[in-house]
Amino acid sequence: METVIRSEGLRLDAHLARPSASGSAPGRPGLVVCHGFPTGALGGASSGQTYPALADRLASEAGWTVMTFNFRGTGASEGDFSLGGWLTDLRSAVDHLLADGQVGGVWLAGASTGGSLAICEAGEDERVRGVAALSARADFDDWAAHPKRFLEHTRSIGVVRHADFPPRMDEWTRQLKELRPLARAARLAPRPLLLIQGSDDDMVPALDARALADCHGNAELRIINGAGHGLRHDPRAVAVLLGWLERQSGPPAIADGEPSPP
Repeated sequence: METVIRSEGLRLDAHLARPSASGSAPGRPGLVVCHGFPTGALGGASSGQTYPALADRLASEAGWTVMTFNFRGTGASEGDFSLGGWLTDLRSAVDHLLADGQVGGVWLAGASTGGSLAICEAGEDERVRGVAALSARADFDDWAAHPKRFLEHTRSIGVVRHADFPPRMDEWTRQLKELRPLARAARLAPRPLLLIQGSDDDMVPALDARALADCHGNAELRIINGAGHGLRHDPRAVAVLLGWLERQSGPPAIADGEPSPP
């Protein structure tokens, strides 16, 4: 189901997937799934295109209510990219899903930059019950080291669309420097953190996942042998994510009149 999230006055496109009618009941867990920073030839215009199908699968197989959305500056969502703006968008998505009358709690999952921001959001928002991050960056230091060059890159791929953006370059750059998933991972603990990393990822090294796990202190780290960066397309990584979701939601409730397990 297509829906809309409002974030600082911007319209963000979103997709909401519910479990089957038999599994859809008040109090079901909810998951927000975040896409990463665009890397393909079509840039920001194609960001998140495969995520609604992933949300539908997770809702069907895990029995969760799952929402995915386009961050500002990507897809058909309004606005221009800033790292702080994307974090605000994620907070707005959490607000939106928690306002759903069928959802009893919210977890986050994300890929690459989306996974890093999920960790950052959970580190500041106690409402988030846990995070699953695929190929998550430990920091944004490479972007912060050359902010003007990075800004030109964001324009070239279409996630910064307006010539007068950002209104303050120093503030836009400060967000790249100060948003640090490593620090937020420690604040996320003791809530659960799943880190899934490809051993052959040529964009985010496995060292990032290990550093995030160390900072959290009790994270579940799964290295997928031979896998690259696009873990959401790897059936092994999706199976790990589904297993983690099952453990988060706990055993199914026993209906009245059914015998209790031994």
